[in-house]
Amino acid sequence: MSSRVQRLRAASGALDADQRFAAAAAIGLLVAMFLPWYEKSVFVPGSRSFVNDSISAFGAVSFVEAAIFLVSAGVLVLLLARAEGRPFHLPGGDGTVILAAGAWATLLIFYRVFDRPDISGNGATVGIQWGFFVAFVAAGALALAGQRIRAAGSPASPSARRTRRRREPRSCRRRSEAGAAAPSRGPMPSS
Repeated sequence: MSSRVQRLRAASGALDADQRFAAAAAIGLLVAMFLPWYEKSVFVPGSRSFVNDSISAFGAVSFVEAAIFLVSAGVLVLLLARAEGRPFHLPGGDGTVILAAGAWATLLIFYRVFDRPDISGNGATVGIQWGFFVAFVAAGALALAGQRIRAAGSPASPSARRTRRRREPRSCRRRSEAGAAAPSRGPMPSS
């Protein structure tokens, strides 16, 4: 167990500030899924009153909640792999992928405002609770983190930063080597 904790600490230290912000937003989105998202109210005929109950995102699982979970878990796996220096290419780079993930999660949460879970019973209603708004803010923060990573233009992984060198293409090196070997003729006489 302690090796996993050490691995996560080392990974956290290897990430830059924007990547840590993205990881915090993804963790915040996962935690928000355990908070109360919906409030179910059902009329009880014998007592002439309503019974209220809170439902988390995991209590009303559909495609939307599953997609939000996969988005946040996927971003965390991506950042862990980058922190450990695993090289792989993503189209558009990490920032674009994290921005798209945050925007997708935000869109799904907004969609869920209008498509609430079905509740059966007399006079049953479903309202939105405060955890829903926390999830919306966390998804927006994830999109913002992706935009910041994208704007910084940081390379994909920490190891890529260390090994990246600016090299001239071979054709340019050959021309410059040939030019250096040619004798200098001095200034041209003017006529």
